[in-house]
Amino acid sequence: MNSNFNNIHIIAIGGAVMSSLGIALKKSGAKVTGSDDKIYDPALSNLQQNNLLPAEGWDEANIHKDLDTVIVGMHAKADNPELKKAQDLGLTILSYPEFIRSQSEHKQRIVIAGSHGKTTITGMIVHVLNYLNKPCDYLLGAKIKGIDNTIQLSNAPIIVIEGDEYFTSPLDQSPKFLKYDHHIALISGTEWDHINVYPTADSYIEQFELLADSSPKAGSLLYCEDDRMAMIIGSKERDDVRAIPYKTPKYKVKNGQFILDGEHPLKVFGKHNMQNLEGARKLLDLLGVTDQQFYEAIQSYEGAEKRNNLVQANDSSAIYSDFAHAPSKVKATVHAVNELHPDRKLTACFELHTFSSLNKEYLPNYADKMKYADTAIVYYNKATLEAKGDTVLSTDELKAFFNEKNLLVFTDSDELKNYLNKQNWKNHDLLMMSSGNFGGLNLSELADNLLS
Repeated sequence: MNSNFNNIHIIAIGGAVMSSLGIALKKSGAKVTGSDDKIYDPALSNLQQNNLLPAEGWDEANIHKDLDTVIVGMHAKADNPELKKAQDLGLTILSYPEFIRSQSEHKQRIVIAGSHGKTTITGMIVHVLNYLNKPCDYLLGAKIKGIDNTIQLSNAPIIVIEGDEYFTSPLDQSPKFLKYDHHIALISGTEWDHINVYPTADSYIEQFELLADSSPKAGSLLYCEDDRMAMIIGSKERDDVRAIPYKTPKYKVKNGQFILDGEHPLKVFGKHNMQNLEGARKLLDLLGVTDQQFYEAIQSYEGAEKRNNLVQANDSSAIYSDFAHAPSKVKATVHAVNELHPDRKLTACFELHTFSSLNKEYLPNYADKMKYADTAIVYYNKATLEAKGDTVLSTDELKAFFNEKNLLVFTDSDELKNYLNKQNWKNHDLLMMSSGNFGGLNLSELADNLLS
C-alpha cells in the first residue's frame, strides 16, 4: 500500500465495498477508523470480526488533523458533519475510486463495466489468475465463492476492477468507472439502470461512451456484440485503441450441467454466464493466458454468492435464489433456470424492491422478461412503495408492464408463502429473485417445507 496513507478514516464504512476496503487497509497495516449511521449484515459481521465496527452515527470527533486521508462513500450526504469538518481542516478527501487509483499508479488497470455481468466477469478473471498463481489485485462489488475478501491491495502488477457506473461520491456525480484511468476496459451490456440518477436511457448509455472514449492510446476495449448499444459504442473508431468484440460461445446442457465448447463442464449455468465467460477469456488472452489454461481454470469457478444460488434440491425439484433486479438480469436468470431443467415446470418470483423497479416510468422495461417461466409472480411490499413516494400499483398495471396476462401479484409475504406451500413441487423448480428479502421470508425454511 502507498505509505502516504497510514492513518485513514472511512465515512460510510457500512457499504459492501467500503467495509471490504476498510478490512483490506487494516490488514495491510494501516490504522483505520470508520463511521456510519446504519450498518447491516454482512458488512456488520465482517467489520465486527475485524474490530472495525464503529458506534452508530456520525461524530465530528472522528475527524482530526492527524489523519492522512478521509475516504467518503456514496451513502454519506454532502452536508455530512464529518465530511464538513474534514473540508474545514483541509484534509485529503478521496472517494473510494480515487483512493483505489492512488494505490494502482504503477499497475496495469483493468476495468470491467456494464449494466449486467460485471461482478461475474471480474470474478472469473480473478479466479483464473489466482488458479494460475499469477498475482493480481482486485476490487469486486460482491462476494465471489473461493475469494476471501472483495478487495485486495498488494504489490501485484495488475489490478482488476469492477467498474460501477453509479455516482463517485456526494461531492462528485461522475461515474466511478471514469476514475480508474484504465488501460483495458470491457463493456458487457448497456441496459438502462439507476433511473434515480440517470433519468433517461440516453443519459445512462452516455456514461459508457465516456468510458470507451477515455481509453488511452495503445489501450484495449472489449465489448459484447450481443448487446446492440455496446456494439455501437465499442466498434466506434478510436485512435490507437484496440477494439475486441465477443459474443456468446457455443455450449450445450447435459444432465443439468452446462458444457462449454463441447468438452469443458462448468459449475455455473445460463446463457448469460457463457457470454460472461467468453468476455473473461478474451480479456485474459491479453494478459498471456492461453485457452488451454483458461478452460482448465474456469471449470472450478463457482460464481458470486448471491447469483444463481441453489438453496436446496432433490431428484425432481430445485429452489434457487438470485440477486436479480434489473430487467436484463431478471430475463437472464429466468432463462438460465429454464435452460438448466427444460423438462420441469418453472415458477419464478420477482420482488419489486429498488427505486427503478417501483417506478412506473421504468416498469415497462420488464415486459417479457419473465416469459420463460410457466408461472410468473411479482411481489412488492406496500411500505417500500410508499417510502419511495407512491401508494398505488395495481395488479392490472403490473400485468401490462410485464406483458404477462396470468401474472400473480402478492403484497403480503405470508400469502405468498402460503401459495407456494400449496403447489406440487414434483418436476417443478422455484426461482426467487430479489435485492431485498420478500418481506422477511426465510428461503431456507421455505425450501425445507416445499421439498419435504
